[in-house]
Amino acid sequence: MLFGLTVALLQNSPAHGQTATGSILQVVPTPNENSNSELLAASASSPNDIWAVGQSTIHFDGTTWTAFPAPMIKGDNNSFLQGVVAISPTLAWAAGNVTDGAHPGQVIEQWNGTKWSLFPGPKFGKKDQADVFAMTASSANDVWAIGSLMNRGTGLVSPLFEHWNGTAWTATTVESNNEFLFGASADAANDAWAVGFNGSDNIETAAMHWDGANWKSVATPNVGEGTNKLNAVLALAPNDVWAVGFSTPVAPPKQAATQTLIEHFDGTSWTVVPSPNVGPNSANQSNRLLGLTANSANDIWAFGSYFPADGSGHQMTLLLHWNGTRWTVASSPSPTKGGFPCDLLWAGVVSSPGDVWILGSAHDGSLAIHMTTGADSSLLSSF
Repeated sequence: MLFGLTVALLQNSPAHGQTATGSILQVVPTPNENSNSELLAASASSPNDIWAVGQSTIHFDGTTWTAFPAPMIKGDNNSFLQGVVAISPTLAWAAGNVTDGAHPGQVIEQWNGTKWSLFPGPKFGKKDQADVFAMTASSANDVWAIGSLMNRGTGLVSPLFEHWNGTAWTATTVESNNEFLFGASADAANDAWAVGFNGSDNIETAAMHWDGANWKSVATPNVGEGTNKLNAVLALAPNDVWAVGFSTPVAPPKQAATQTLIEHFDGTSWTVVPSPNVGPNSANQSNRLLGLTANSANDIWAFGSYFPADGSGHQMTLLLHWNGTRWTVASSPSPTKGGFPCDLLWAGVVSSPGDVWILGSAHDGSLAIHMTTGADSSLLSSF
């Protein structure tokens, strides 16, 4: 399973904090190897082997975070690693996209214990452009990269599922109604999910499920009259799956703040679970969730960002907690002081019971929080 939760918070935030749930937060310094070093995805094989990737590629060895160059990832807002799977200290996968240049499209990279190298992925037609937005895995020989395949001739877009079986990457597309997928999670070789939105008419939530043989669309609810999107998913068990994103109360041209959207799958159907927001006290104070991770079924963290009510366009970190009964807002630092604050939480990972990392971006740099909780031993484990 792809785990996630790392927010690398920068130096101007307090060194320690405590959430409403009693978890201890500690800001941990992270390197900023590029001019832009935001972190978009995270994965761990152990507390001493954690990767966070985005416009930078950094590794935690149990003591410090260190940057390692990744081919084509330069922090120039034209290339991003958007998924990562840590298998062991000598094997990890990362994938993402190059948005500019002669050959825009996906990149797949492999870590061999020493360096990151480009790795050949599936072959596509000359008019096809493949983009990858998330990765997940149930084992070393069952790795998924999900995204979209666009035909530049027709403009048609199909959900794209790329699979590593231990020998080669292969690609599968699924006919759909313009579904765009941005989050993925697997808890078994025959149980994986991908979520995003359907952009064919009204923009609505979308989810697809892998049953070991096929990817199939599964109905998801929507809230309000405007745009609904799911950005991330976490599969804990076949009957316990969470997805997060945002909803909009009204349809254009009316304006309203977006609000947190959390949905749960109980093995039969998806339902909306009530979730809190900061405000909204104006149409400008939008809330959105970008990722989630879990210590256990009753100890789940969802995160993203919110905007202030004054319309300044600044963003502050947003952190929610599930205690098995309800979601509440937890305190989280927004480290940028002065200038134009833009602090977001994108990714998270639980490396061992009670050991949580949440990562993201602060202004133009990386942002990381280490969280220790009073978790019990019945927690998630990798592979």
